[in-house]
Amino acid sequence: MIPAPLPPNLESRRSQMFPVLDARDLERMQRFGEVRRFGDGACIFAAGQPSPGMLVLTQGSVALSRRDGLGNSILIVEEGPGQFLGEVAQLSGRPSLVDAHAVGEVEALVIPPHRLRALLVAEADLGERIMRALILRRVGLLETGAGGPVLVGPSEGAGRVRLEGFLTRNGHPYRALDPAQGGEAVSLLERYSPRAEELPLVVCPDGSVLKNPSESALARALGLLPEGAFETQYDVAVVGAGPAGLATAVYAASEGLRVLVLDQRAFGGQAGASARIENYLGFPTGITGQALTARAYVQAQKFGVEMAIPAEVASLHCAAPGAPLTLELTDGRKVRTRTVVVASGARYRRPALANLARFEGRGVFYWASPIEARMCDGEEVVLVGGGNSAGQAAVFLANHARRVRVLVRGRELAASMSSYLVERLAASPRIEQVMETEVVELAGSDERGLRRVRWRHRPSGREEEHDVHHLFLFIGADPATEWLEGCGVALDAKGFVRTGTTLGEAPLHAETWEAIGRAPFAFETSLPGVFAIGDARSDSVKRVGAAIGEGAAVVAQLHACLASAPTRVATGPLASPCSTP
Repeated sequence: MIPAPLPPNLESRRSQMFPVLDARDLERMQRFGEVRRFGDGACIFAAGQPSPGMLVLTQGSVALSRRDGLGNSILIVEEGPGQFLGEVAQLSGRPSLVDAHAVGEVEALVIPPHRLRALLVAEADLGERIMRALILRRVGLLETGAGGPVLVGPSEGAGRVRLEGFLTRNGHPYRALDPAQGGEAVSLLERYSPRAEELPLVVCPDGSVLKNPSESALARALGLLPEGAFETQYDVAVVGAGPAGLATAVYAASEGLRVLVLDQRAFGGQAGASARIENYLGFPTGITGQALTARAYVQAQKFGVEMAIPAEVASLHCAAPGAPLTLELTDGRKVRTRTVVVASGARYRRPALANLARFEGRGVFYWASPIEARMCDGEEVVLVGGGNSAGQAAVFLANHARRVRVLVRGRELAASMSSYLVERLAASPRIEQVMETEVVELAGSDERGLRRVRWRHRPSGREEEHDVHHLFLFIGADPATEWLEGCGVALDAKGFVRTGTTLGEAPLHAETWEAIGRAPFAFETSLPGVFAIGDARSDSVKRVGAAIGEGAAVVAQLHACLASAPTRVATGPLASPCSTP
C-alpha cells in the first residue's frame, strides 16, 4: 500500500515530521522508557483508544494509517528503526488519532506521557526536534481530518457550524459531509433516519454515532476530558484558557506547580477568534489568534498542565475564609485546589433584539473564523462594532464576502480602534463604514435562518432594511464573573474583579488577612488564595500582551501565597489554600 501524500505545505517538511534518530539520540532516551516487543500484525494502538505513549522503534517497522468511523482507512506512513510514533495527544495521554500495526517483529522503547514530558525538558535539543515533529503531525492530521469524528449534516446547519467551531478552536481534526453532495452522507441519513433537530450526526472514530451532541457530550466521546481531574487536589486551578490563563499555566507548571485549566468552550478565549493580530510583539507579519494560543496550549501540555475543556464553572466555594477552595461545575462535579486564578475574561454583549437568540448560529455570529467565512463567500454581510476585534474581523471577512458593512454607534473609529486597522478599513473597497448606526430588527425563519436586517441612523432616526444572511456582533464585552457571586470575591460596579490596590482600605475578610499577617498581593482578590488577571480584572488593559504579562506575573504571587504560613488556619480536613501542607 502506498502512503498518502502529505498536504503540499507539509511535503517539504517531511524530514522534520518523520526524523530518524541516531544511536546517540536513542541512548539518551533509554532512561525515559522501557523496551516492549510486538508480534507481526499486532495492533500497537488504535484511533479513539488511549495509546501507551510515544514509541521509539529499535527493530522492525510500524504502519500508521488514518481511519474514520465509516471504516475508511488510508496509510499515512511506515516508520522503521530510529523513528518514533506519536503526536501532541501523547503529551497528555489522550486517545490516539491514528492506527498503528506492526510490520514484522517490532521492538520499541515505550515512553509514557509523563516521561515524555520529562524527556522534552531534560534533553532540550533532542526535545526540540521531537516537539516539532509532534506539532507538524497534528497539523497534518488537522488538514486531512484524519483520526477525528465525521460530521454529517447541511454545511450551514446551526448544529454542524457549532460543532465545527468547537473542534476547530480546540485543534481537533474532523471531517464534514453534506448530504446535498450525496455519497456516504446520504447513506448514513437513510440508515439512522434522524429528525432535523438531530442533525448533525457525529460518527466517532470507534464507530459510535451521536445525534447533534452538546460540546461536552462530544468531548467525552472523544476522550478529551481528564476524568482524573476531579479526584485530585491542585496547587493552582485556572478558570479560563485565554492568553492570560494559558500564560499562568505555562509559567506555573514549568516551575513545578500542579495546574488544572478549565474553560467552558475552547482554548484561546476571544483572542483565539482573532483573524490576525498584528501589534503583538515579535510577530511583524502578524499571527492569527488561533495560531498564537494553540502554541501556548501545546506548550502548557509540555509542562504537564491538565486541561478540562469544555468544563463550565458554576461557583466557587470556601467553607470559611482561609479554608480550602472548591470549584463546582455546572454538571455537579467538583475540583479541589489550594489557589484559584480567575482568568475567565469577558464575553461579547448581546444587543437587546427581540428574536436574537432565534438566529444565533443561524446567521448571527460572535466571531469570524474560516467556518463562517466559508458561508459568506460572495455575499453581503453586516458587522457591528468599533473595537480592534471588529476591525480584524471586517478585514478578514472582506477577503470572502462581496461587501462588509461595518455599523458603529460612535461618530468615528479612531476613538476605539488602532490606527493601522482604521486605515486598512478605509482602504478596502469591499468595506463600507456606517457611523452612528445601530441594528434594530432581525427577520427570517426557523427553516432558513436570518434573512433580513434593519438598522437605524441614530441622529436622524432614518431606518434601512436589507437582505442580509450573516450578521457579526462585536459590540464590547461584559465580564464573565457571574460564577463568583456569593463567594466573597469583591467586584466593581461593572462586575470586574477588584484586586490588590483596587480593593480599598477595608477588603472583605479583614480578620483573615490580619490572621495571615499580610495584605493582598497585587493580583489577589478580597478572598485569600484567589487571584484575578486579564480581561476579568478591574482596571486591566484589555490587550493580548497585557493579559500574557499578567498571567506570567501572577505566578510569583502564587508561589508566595502557597509558601506563606498563616498564624491561624480555618478548621477542615485539608490545609489552607495558602499554607504549606
